Amino acid sequence: MAMNRSTVSPTSHSSLSAIIESAFSWLDRVPYSLLALPLRLAVATVFWNSAMSHLANWQTTIELFETDYSLPFLPPDLAAYMAVSIEVSTPILLVVGLLTRATAFILLGMTTVIEVFVYPEAWPTHIQWVAMLLVLLCRGAGTFSMDQAIRRHFFSGE
Repeated sequence: MAMNRSTVSPTSHSSLSAIIESAFSWLDRVPYSLLALPLRLAVATVFWNSAMSHLANWQTTIELFETDYSLPFLPPDLAAYMAVSIEVSTPILLVVGLLTRATAFILLGMTTVIEVFVYPEAWPTHIQWVAMLLVLLCRGAGTFSMDQAIRRHFFSGE
């Protein structure tokens, strides 16, 4: 039996509204730190996996930078060393939450280069990376991070 507007009582509508409002209120109270941690780990995983793939066969990596990844402004060898250095170091920084905003900024730059010069058709993936990185850039690593520990130690006014 389908219910139409006339059979839904105002009380049931109010109850549903109260439940929805309560759920939104509960979600609004989730601490940012609980959201930042999976963001940091997700981005770290993307770039770490890429680094491991590149390091697994350096000759293939160099060939990729000479052909598929060719950049108009860097020699392939230099581009490969720079990219893999970033891919190895930034995930570690993200996992421990150290220099998170600077790391997010660097990875946004790298993602932009990848999107513009290497894989422009992969924008649906890149926009996800950008969204996560923008949150980390704007809000930082959160409470569970070296950034926060350093801030508390050096800038707590003690």
